[in-house]
Amino acid sequence: MPGRVPEQLPFERPLGATPDGVRVWAPKAERVAVRVGREEHELAHEGLGVWSGSPPWRPGDDYWVVLDGRRHPDPCTRFQPKGLRGPSRVVDPGAWAWADERWKGVRLRDLVLLELHVGTFTPEGTFDAVIAHLGRLREIGITGIELLPVAAFPGEHGWGYDGVYPWAAQAAYGGPGGLQRLVDAAHAAGIAVILDIVGNHVGASGDRTLRAFGPYFTGRYSTPWGEAINYDDADSGAVREWFVQACEMWVRDMHLDGLRLDAIHAIFDAGAEHVVAELARRVHAVNPRALVIAESGLNDPKVIRPAKAGGWGCDAQWADDFHHAVRTLVSDEREGYYAEFGRVSNLAKAFDRPFVHDGGYSTFRRQRYGAPAPDRRPEQFVVFDQNHDQVGNRALGDRLAGRALALAQFCVLLSPFTPMLFMGEEYGERAPFQFFSDHIDKRIAKATREGRRREFAAFAAFAGEEVPDPQDPATFQASKLTGRGPRGHEALVRELLAARRSLPAAEAVVEAFDNDARWLRVRRGPFELLMNFGRAQTICAAGREIVLTTGRATVQDGGVRLGAMTGALVR
Repeated sequence: MPGRVPEQLPFERPLGATPDGVRVWAPKAERVAVRVGREEHELAHEGLGVWSGSPPWRPGDDYWVVLDGRRHPDPCTRFQPKGLRGPSRVVDPGAWAWADERWKGVRLRDLVLLELHVGTFTPEGTFDAVIAHLGRLREIGITGIELLPVAAFPGEHGWGYDGVYPWAAQAAYGGPGGLQRLVDAAHAAGIAVILDIVGNHVGASGDRTLRAFGPYFTGRYSTPWGEAINYDDADSGAVREWFVQACEMWVRDMHLDGLRLDAIHAIFDAGAEHVVAELARRVHAVNPRALVIAESGLNDPKVIRPAKAGGWGCDAQWADDFHHAVRTLVSDEREGYYAEFGRVSNLAKAFDRPFVHDGGYSTFRRQRYGAPAPDRRPEQFVVFDQNHDQVGNRALGDRLAGRALALAQFCVLLSPFTPMLFMGEEYGERAPFQFFSDHIDKRIAKATREGRRREFAAFAAFAGEEVPDPQDPATFQASKLTGRGPRGHEALVRELLAARRSLPAAEAVVEAFDNDARWLRVRRGPFELLMNFGRAQTICAAGREIVLTTGRATVQDGGVRLGAMTGALVR
């Protein structure tokens, strides 16, 4: 019959361990048990590779899943207190004390994000240490923090994109208890918490364990970072549940306000409902206010179209083109994909919808790329002038600074899109954010170190510096925020965010630009955004009052004279 709900399969019921029991998918095993202390407790086979039981354990007990006599961490572990190769621990979210009953979240159109790496944000590098900074961030105008991945990863420090267990909060950061305290405190401060989730691959340190349980990987596709996750091949149903149930857990049990999905263009699924669409649907069922934000290299608006319009139902997506358009105007960078940018007309187009590539020919990709998105609301695009990739994937991890940073922030924070700053950018941090890792396998550590040096060998020679060794603890330490920036920069960011709140919700209208003189004028209601990417010059403007400026600006007959690399908001 049409509309008939299919029978729930064993792996579609809740997986993982709770104080009441455990359910494990292990289709390869003939015998499955859990070891608590010195005792093993047999699990019963439910069918389709799912084993379950109710061991005599309590929250805080450590356990192993034993497959045919060999012990392994639980693929759905919520806590690895002794690292990836140690036992899993039983966690009871129901025992946590929450004080956010009245928290209603932050609407997308009110969201101002700060991307944050827990390990380098504070000297301590923990969830609890972040709490002391929430009041300062809220006063500046930040309404949401986006945490880089915290899923259990190798060693004590790393970016988090080589995580292995998507249900588990990294022990070095404070584990699930520390994250719960941070989320509760953030809500008390009026700040939403978004978590970066990696669903396109797992870190190489964990693939052997996952293979022992079942076909978590597929040879149909490949990714730049490792084997593709099996979302559409044989036995993929349980793998989909492993990932999607983790996402539901973060929103339901950890009270997270949303998820940022890493590189969904590398999440391959040829099934009837793409796993990203299923994830968005199910996360919204858990909490309709939760936001699902995709990082997509597709430039395809289907990602943020609702399912009824044939889309995947994500609430927003990152817009790299806006970054590229800004970065190439405030710097002299033109290599790689930057070669397609560098003209004011690129940014003019991005101020309408930030897909500069929206179906035209890309010389970098040597094919047509992207699709237009006139039906999508501006706030559905997350824009930025820096992020972990655009800083950390540089050879030396250097940041924008000075007039270039101020003008770039002017473009981002006064755009009609959802803005995101990179941690420290709110006050002009000068410390780099470099690529660092702490791999526990010598082979992987060596490959990471050598690959990084090969990638940037030419750049490092030109810069007269060596590429930092990602495995050297000094590289991690050098990336810690100092909390210091140039005088007056935090005040400028506060002023920009205050001005943003006064701008009308109306879309940006590009009024005029000049590629040769390198200036752009954009209207937002009664306000005009004047952006000068060239030398000091006068830009025609109707407004006669300067609301704010990032540099020198004076009203003259027929316009406003701006200093070099300066933005001004006028009315």
